[in-house]
Amino acid sequence: MLTAEIWLRMSMVKGLAVARSCTIAKHLIAYADIHSDVLTAVGLDESQSQQFIHASAHYIAATLAWLEHPDHHMLIYGYPTYPQRLSHISSAPLLLFITGDISVVSQLQIAMVGSRNFSHYGERWARYFTEKLIEQGLVITSGLATGIDGICHHSALSVQGKTIAVLGSGLENIYPRHHYGLAHRIVEQGGALVSEFLVTSPPLATHFPRRNRIISGLSAAVVVVEASLKSGSLITARYALEQGRDVFALPGPLGSPTSTGVHWLIQQGAYLANDPQDIIEQLGGSFQWLPPSEKPSLPKEQMTLPFADVLAHIEYDVTPVDIIAERVDQSVSELVIKLLELELAGWITAVPGGYVRVIGV
Repeated sequence: MLTAEIWLRMSMVKGLAVARSCTIAKHLIAYADIHSDVLTAVGLDESQSQQFIHASAHYIAATLAWLEHPDHHMLIYGYPTYPQRLSHISSAPLLLFITGDISVVSQLQIAMVGSRNFSHYGERWARYFTEKLIEQGLVITSGLATGIDGICHHSALSVQGKTIAVLGSGLENIYPRHHYGLAHRIVEQGGALVSEFLVTSPPLATHFPRRNRIISGLSAAVVVVEASLKSGSLITARYALEQGRDVFALPGPLGSPTSTGVHWLIQQGAYLANDPQDIIEQLGGSFQWLPPSEKPSLPKEQMTLPFADVLAHIEYDVTPVDIIAERVDQSVSELVIKLLELELAGWITAVPGGYVRVIGV
């Protein structure tokens, strides 16, 4: 039996701590012929022995074939290539499958997660925080999901940064399918795709909460950008706290459903992230932040606020033009000119369905 096959079979045996699985696998590698008596001798009970013997031949064959590609890797708990930060969590996976650069998973990472049903507000600040953290040499880790996860991956790539996507499926089953191209770009640009599941595993619902512990486990801190109270991002935050990681939450607009989760996190003691520098300072690493002159500031020509009465009625979520007109008691025809001037000055931006506020007063 091939050494890789022994590790794959051990990964499918339930009821063992990861260190114990690792020890048993190392013992089994020394045997030329593995049968039930050998499995009992190394410490597996009857049920566990049967799980080892009857592990899916299809999954094993597919994974062994996948590993023949030079860009495909299997990292084993306790070995030097296994990311040290992840090895310290209580539920570390025995095996970690990676497409891409294996060294990137051991670099300093920040996890950025958030709602699938994001707002323009969330998108803007997710991009801003991602880009500024990338400028400091950090790797951005997320879950490749639709919404904030995907936005953070895209933003990291747009500034030539590295990003890691942790999947809730096997690496032969990129999910969601519309992120297949994004996954390819992540690898192409020096990042990595990561999964603990055998490569042909489907994206089962039970896989995604499990993958969240790896997102936080690989990272030095977790940043939550928009989340409802039932969001999977709060699961990642909970894992992060259990693993001793810092949790940051970006405050959102009052009344927005995607603000309830992040505001609850702040109430529970998460750090309020007003600026990427808050995260850098809390981590206390040897990072050199941008000088104050390079921080975002209003150009002088924008210091005089045009049409303050109109701007006061435009929210950080999409506000339809007819709603704005009703609030300021003006016709749409006369309002359009003022909206255009506010947009040109950088206070608002046009989006499908209306306008959103960009800069606070």
